[in-house]
Amino acid sequence: MYQYIVRRLLLTIPVVLGVSIIVFSVIRLLPGDPARAIAGVNATPEFIQQVRVAYALDRPLPVQYGLFMAGFVRGDLGQSIFSGRPVTTEIRERFPRTMLLATISLVLATLIGVSAGIVSATRRNSLFDNASMVVALIGVAAPVFWMALMLQLLFAVQLRWLPATGMGTIRHLVLPSITLGMASAALLARITRSSMLDVLRQDFITTARAKGLAEQVVTYKHALKNALIPVVTVLGLQFGILLGGAVLTETVFAWPGVGRLLVDAILRRDYPVVQGTVMLLALLFVLINLVVDIIYAFLDPRIHYHAGGE
Repeated sequence: MYQYIVRRLLLTIPVVLGVSIIVFSVIRLLPGDPARAIAGVNATPEFIQQVRVAYALDRPLPVQYGLFMAGFVRGDLGQSIFSGRPVTTEIRERFPRTMLLATISLVLATLIGVSAGIVSATRRNSLFDNASMVVALIGVAAPVFWMALMLQLLFAVQLRWLPATGMGTIRHLVLPSITLGMASAALLARITRSSMLDVLRQDFITTARAKGLAEQVVTYKHALKNALIPVVTVLGLQFGILLGGAVLTETVFAWPGVGRLLVDAILRRDYPVVQGTVMLLALLFVLINLVVDIIYAFLDPRIHYHAGGE
């Protein structure tokens, strides 16, 4: 297990390098001059050049990339071109808000999705099963921004039950959390149902029923534990996706998190903030996948990791 963890951590290095190269290249292909944006519309060419020198924008691209990666290794992501503050400070202030939103969304998605999947599997082809799978299909297919606008229109504009945007009270979390967690809940419901149906057909479930065990014991003690492995996989991936997918949700609901910071930085051509934010999200996604793989071994003793592979 230890060798497997070390190997996976080493494999994150080329992944991070690849992400950094892509982000560094793409952001510089976008139209617009960040130095001119900072200097202002009426700035002289001399002042614009001074801004370029101050932020190393006059250096060749390989040199700029080298400076960025050298700072990244030291934990220094540079300074925001727009605000002049350290990028790590900008991210540190906003990341807890994104983490809060993603965590609540994942909890809601897990409670709703797993519960619906279990009930659908144990009541296969029932009215609840058919209805929940139709709702799950709609939840997976509906775009996040469209769902956010529909919820705002219904609960904030028409019914006036909840605030449409901003951050302040627990009520401000309701609509963004539902929006962000709806697709995950739908996917979890479908995965849980499929996995449960597969386990319920196994011989050991038939044996457990033949022993006279209560159906609830068979379902929750024997079937559910064995059906959790693919569900845990989806949970881990969905948490990473929720952190990254919060970009649209935070933008629509004006939630001051990392996603909103990333969108604003892209619009302002704030290279350091874009690079730092995307690198953080990439690292989190890789580490979450590693944690999910480790959890496998605890859920299923048949899974073993060794130096040569799985």
